[in-house]
Amino acid sequence: MSLKRNAIVLAGMAVVAVVPVPSAVAAPSALPPQCSGTAPIKCHFAVSPGNYDVTVGLGSSAKAANTSMSVEARRQVLNAVSTSAGQVVPTTVTVNVRNPEGQPTGQGGTGTPGLDITFGGSAPAITSLTVTAAASPLVAYVAGDSTVCDQMLAPWTGWGQELPSSIRNGAVVANYSDSGESSGSFLSNSALFPRMKPLIKSKDLVFIQFGHNDKQTTATAFRDNLTKMINGVRDRGGVPVLVTPPVRRQFSGSKLTPTALHVNGKGVDLPAVMRALGSSANVPVIDLTAKSKALVESLGPSASQRLYLTQATDGVKDNTHFSVYGATQMANLVVQGIREKNLSLVAYLR
Repeated sequence: MSLKRNAIVLAGMAVVAVVPVPSAVAAPSALPPQCSGTAPIKCHFAVSPGNYDVTVGLGSSAKAANTSMSVEARRQVLNAVSTSAGQVVPTTVTVNVRNPEGQPTGQGGTGTPGLDITFGGSAPAITSLTVTAAASPLVAYVAGDSTVCDQMLAPWTGWGQELPSSIRNGAVVANYSDSGESSGSFLSNSALFPRMKPLIKSKDLVFIQFGHNDKQTTATAFRDNLTKMINGVRDRGGVPVLVTPPVRRQFSGSKLTPTALHVNGKGVDLPAVMRALGSSANVPVIDLTAKSKALVESLGPSASQRLYLTQATDGVKDNTHFSVYGATQMANLVVQGIREKNLSLVAYLR
């Protein structure tokens, strides 16, 4: 698809920034003033926290290109798009801007206020870039732990960082997950559920995943904590969705151990508690434990290492947290669950 205009402006919306790039110039000097670099191209816009539509012309009039897009703290919003010389693909994504931009408590760094955009890929190129305030998008909030959160520091990657790449404009992921949080601590920390709850509007989705850090939580306490979150979401007119925790890579022979499947130190099968609560409280449950178990066991002890962090590849051995590849696979399983449950977000899936 060819783009006949250098700038894309969304009709009827207040323009925050419209920065056309001359089509005849492919040099770095042709980048908008908010951007610099070549591979990657990095851009920064001084906007307030909120949701924004970012419209970009992917490609170049002068050369073939391969361009991906991430925002804020390594949050993937667009997988690489290949274009031939002279081909420009206009694309819009809706992104969430939060301060701090990574984890809500600032773990790993707080980033910079405003919107950070990175265009990567093997040969990134853009011909236009527009940032406008989004008009009431459907928001998919995510409440969880370090396996979900926007990790500032590579190689750690949460599946919530990869989920946005599966979602079209008009809907947006707002990831309030935070490392080390249990169901109880997420409720009590003022930067987490208390900050997220007032933002929820009617029909917004809230994906709730806990279990990794509920190692000594009783079944009653775990159920009560999740129930408080469910009720809080419903108080705002939102739609709660329970997500059972992904498995750890801990094998006994060819099968995962009970600890890997989140049977905690109190003997509580935490995913089972979530499934039962979903049934009794009429809450959709995406069984990521079962889905990730099937994936990890099908790969076996050796091949499943790629999903997690390894000493050889990542410089750290970790059988709980995910590589970019592993987080992407977990996000794909969540998307599979969204389709199976026919949640409202289905209409916005790529």
